[in-house]
Amino acid sequence: MFDVTGIGNAIVDVLARAEESLLVEHKMAKGGMSLIDEAGAERLYAIMGPGIEASGGSAANTIAGIAALGGRTAYIGKVSDDQLGDVFTHDIRAVGVTYDTPRLRNGLATARCLIFVTPDAQRTMQTFLGATTQLGPEDLRMDAVTSSKVLYLEGYLWDQPRAKAAMRDAAIQAQKAGVKVALTLSDAFCVARFRDEFVELVHNHVDILFANESEVLSLSRAESFDAALQHVRGHCEIAALTRSEKGSVIVSGDEVHVIDAERHVRVVDTTGAGDAYAAGFLYAYTQGRDLATCGRLGSVMAAEVISHYGARVEGDVKALAAKVL
Repeated sequence: MFDVTGIGNAIVDVLARAEESLLVEHKMAKGGMSLIDEAGAERLYAIMGPGIEASGGSAANTIAGIAALGGRTAYIGKVSDDQLGDVFTHDIRAVGVTYDTPRLRNGLATARCLIFVTPDAQRTMQTFLGATTQLGPEDLRMDAVTSSKVLYLEGYLWDQPRAKAAMRDAAIQAQKAGVKVALTLSDAFCVARFRDEFVELVHNHVDILFANESEVLSLSRAESFDAALQHVRGHCEIAALTRSEKGSVIVSGDEVHVIDAERHVRVVDTTGAGDAYAAGFLYAYTQGRDLATCGRLGSVMAAEVISHYGARVEGDVKALAAKVL
């Protein structure tokens, strides 16, 4: 029924330019993601410059990107019955994603991620999870999970016990149905918090792993990227490891592909680069393409999203994909 079904944090992003001094003043870890409470979100929002609001969430960005390429997708993520919940629901359905997770009523507000983009295009994220913390096994649309080619899981969800249970349930049911399970590690700090659990998850339940260099180093506790690559090689069927301007490396057993980053790209905002890469990769993968082609389309999609503000692709990505496919 679907090429990819994703499970993740349903978040509305607020992006604004910021000087590095602002990050230092408010003790934000540059380039990472930190969890904050609702009061913290209101405090930081008050000191942000003019912002752009756009629906986000790591897995949601990937699922929207696959849909933009023409893939059949579904998404599971929790929003509240409020204005930002309306924004998220409209945006993800508008790109053709099947989305019908029950809303949270009379509870926490819809999640938002405050993204501070410094002059070097790095993004620093401060996230209030809100309604996403209430996602649980009862919200799973298991018919979508078991009738997809790939189930895509977002590592950020691992911070929430009920969401963690939902992800495990979905992965186990997907495996029983012959569905490939993909996981994005999401953030090196997230990996550090739950390293042993992620190692077990990857080894026993994950077929396709997405991680950037810092995330895979955190997972493997390796001293170098090459050592980390060797570590994950034996833990999952496919590992797609991104390295920013160095491109990406895809490893599957004895098969290794080094994919160059797209050249001549004006980098405006790196928010969503890994999400877009996963979208390109998974779209090509579900269309039966070889791993090198999957990686090339991933690079093309990542290049598109970093050329503008916002975490979702905006251009004619089908035309971009046609050049690769």
